[in-house]
Amino acid sequence: MPDISKKWLCVIGIGEDGWDDLSADARDLLYESEIVLGGERHLKMLPKDWEGERIVWSSPIREAVSKIVSWRPEDSASAQKVAIMASGDPLCYGIAAKLLRHLPIEEIWIKPALTTFSLMCSRIGWSLPDVETLTIHGRPLEMLHPFVQPGAKLLVLSKGEESPEQAAKLLCARGFGKSIITVLEHLGGRKERQFSGQADSWNHPEGAALNAMAIECIPENNANVLSRNPGLPDEAFLHDGQLTKREIRAVALSKLMPVVDHLLWDVGAGCGSVSIEWMRTNPRCRAVAIEKSKSRLKLIEQNSQELGVPMLQIISGSAPEVLADLPAPDAVFIGGGLSSGNLLQTCWSALKPGGRLVANAVTLEGEQKLLQWQNENAGKSGASGDLTRLSISRAEKIGKFQGWKEMRSVIQLAVIKGY
Repeated sequence: MPDISKKWLCVIGIGEDGWDDLSADARDLLYESEIVLGGERHLKMLPKDWEGERIVWSSPIREAVSKIVSWRPEDSASAQKVAIMASGDPLCYGIAAKLLRHLPIEEIWIKPALTTFSLMCSRIGWSLPDVETLTIHGRPLEMLHPFVQPGAKLLVLSKGEESPEQAAKLLCARGFGKSIITVLEHLGGRKERQFSGQADSWNHPEGAALNAMAIECIPENNANVLSRNPGLPDEAFLHDGQLTKREIRAVALSKLMPVVDHLLWDVGAGCGSVSIEWMRTNPRCRAVAIEKSKSRLKLIEQNSQELGVPMLQIISGSAPEVLADLPAPDAVFIGGGLSSGNLLQTCWSALKPGGRLVANAVTLEGEQKLLQWQNENAGKSGASGDLTRLSISRAEKIGKFQGWKEMRSVIQLAVIKGY
């Protein structure tokens, strides 16, 4: 058993019924604390005989995190005991996960309560490993889009009382109007309530702000089913013709290798198809789309919303000039602008060790740039990769018959940077 006395900070998860739900050791930790920080609802749960300082969360949450980190003692002798009260499991979309980016676990004692997700499963009979868990609390509703798949079961932490109706509208717009939404309010408390309905006939009035949703996704015949695997149909994107075509895009993304928490630069993003598909593979994949055309910037924003990655960072400007202030990427896709200055080398220099770079060219000038760069850099800094010519033909009507229509060939450079 760890020595809790050496930890100056405690993060205590608390259920809907508050103080009565806490274990004896959690209560002792709160009584021993000189400062308790939490939401107004949490602080009201403290008994009247608790004599420490109560501090209400500041907003935005990063200010509260900064305040807590500023209390970190220089040595154990000067440490004052601080406790944080949080809902459920503080490591499940909670404050503890944010604090651990700034403080070592050796200084923090975390006492979780049951997660909302576990409580939801116990009420509706779903197995937690068989469902998707996500949150739209403090995040755009559109983040649901990649998870809306035939037969998918979603557990969603809501933003507020309006979330169920908004989710119903989103499902109907996608052709999933037969989906069943179950709303669970005040889970684990005396005011717990549950009600269900079909998305296309949702008529429940707004209920409690503190709620979560269980969604069973059921497609209709007209359902817009979009896989999270790379290679979405071209028509899934709004575009002006400046689009990395489906087959080429799938090959490019396979070589970019989306990895959780990795950052992609999509340079010359066009309508944003590559960066959007990168982010759809996992909600923790990050991307920056760089584009100079004002009209295409609007397309990127629309596509990122409608395809469920509203957190895509969109930057207006020309590369390589705008790249200097961006965080170093784990992967780079260059879909255009190869003839602009020293773009390829700039991106390669910025790329982290182990990073992947993929560049497409459709002109002779762009092809020449790729060949020249490969000849000059092959084997340097542990670089390994290849040049590939990709030719795609699609069958099209020729009168009563069909024939092959060849698309413009793409020369693709794919390189992995050594460690």
